[in-house]
Amino acid sequence: MVKYGKSGKKIVFYDSDKRHADLKIRLQYDGLTQSAFFRGMISGYLKQDEDLVNFINKLKDENNSQSTSKRNKIKKMSKARQETIDKFALKGEEIESIFDILEEECPDL
Repeated sequence: MVKYGKSGKKIVFYDSDKRHADLKIRLQYDGLTQSAFFRGMISGYLKQDEDLVNFINKLKDENNSQSTSKRNKIKKMSKARQETIDKFALKGEEIESIFDILEEECPDL
């Protein structure tokens, strides 16, 4: 059986020397390593950080990488998701505390 979540997976893409140099300069200015930057961006993307989602939507608009109807459906679903989270107070810490309470009260589960 294959286990997922092992560290050491390499993500590679190609870009110009100029953009690579500009990136390294900008990262040094901001006090970040390339790996910290890309891991942070991936984490923000996967966690659907609001600022990053807005940037991704702008990027999709600029590149016409998704139809307008598809983008609107995604925005509608995201809004409904957020409303459900807000309605039921389903933040990450709160979900964890729910499981902790259940574990204390029903250790057999």
